[in-house]
Amino acid sequence: MFGKLKSFFSTDIGIDLGTANSLVYVKDRGIVLREPSVVAIQAGSKRVLAVGEEAKRMLGRTPGNIVAIRPMKSGVIADFDITEAMIKYFIEKVCPPRFYSKYAKPRMVIAVPSGITEVEKRAVEDAAHAAGAGSVFLVEEPMAAAIGVGLPVSEPAGSMIVDIGGGTCEVAIISLAGIVHSFSARQAGGDAMDDAIMSYMKRVYNLLIGERTAEDIKIKIGSAYPTGEEQTYEVRGRDIVAGLPKTLTITSEEIRDALKDPVVLIVDAVRTTLDRCEPELAADLVDRGLVLSGGSSQLKGLDKLLSAQTGLPVTVADDPLSAVAEGTGAVMHELDILARNKRAS
Repeated sequence: MFGKLKSFFSTDIGIDLGTANSLVYVKDRGIVLREPSVVAIQAGSKRVLAVGEEAKRMLGRTPGNIVAIRPMKSGVIADFDITEAMIKYFIEKVCPPRFYSKYAKPRMVIAVPSGITEVEKRAVEDAAHAAGAGSVFLVEEPMAAAIGVGLPVSEPAGSMIVDIGGGTCEVAIISLAGIVHSFSARQAGGDAMDDAIMSYMKRVYNLLIGERTAEDIKIKIGSAYPTGEEQTYEVRGRDIVAGLPKTLTITSEEIRDALKDPVVLIVDAVRTTLDRCEPELAADLVDRGLVLSGGSSQLKGLDKLLSAQTGLPVTVADDPLSAVAEGTGAVMHELDILARNKRAS
């Protein structure tokens, strides 16, 4: 009876705890929060000063006593205390403390990369509990993404999802509500693309640029495959030799060359997963193709490149950024079953 009362008063929350961005889904309300996974802290004390969008604006612009950091790296926790503070901020923003919150803590579904270890899973659960969550359930990102984009994951036929976030590229073939084959590439996400652009500008032009500038370049003129008319972009940074601010113009063809390595890793991850695929599932994929989700799947021409490399039809999800969060929301409807299974195990 008490357990049912707790369930009635508690709030079910789904979190896509991403390397670049975090999304929060609240049962019966949908996605209520989209914030960068960035935390600004007081140097030396780890006192949190800002979280999310406000903290991201501080990246590369903070004085010596403030540090803006991203506590998630390659889809897993890099700084436990800061991740805990970030999750707590998300919980309190979407679910303000109430008089019964001590007894009815929110149940939480968190999406994690398919390739993480048991230790990394435990770190996510511990951080969520420490931030104020009650029961914590983990769901693999590719499964959440597949559910979120509406793939028929329960059917006895193969569906393929490629979820490309900030820290990882998650590839999975799913059938009968289970992942048959999966591959997690940790250096093939949006962060790796930004790093590749920063390295290119430094190597070719002796120009130092920041993460936000690299991200802007990627979004504005970045591509994985020729898409028609080439574009240009005016870049501002600091000249390494002169030590002074400098402005120059680059082309989309140059950035396509700069992004070659992380893009090749994405293609290799897809091909590796397909190589493991059983003939029957491979036959299903000939018609169904594969679906791209995640923020970095929006890189121009990536769908065309993957289609050319695999011979399969490739579709980008209607709302790739929300796919994983929407999937955690769908999983919430099975929370009572998951809770019973968790207690039984």
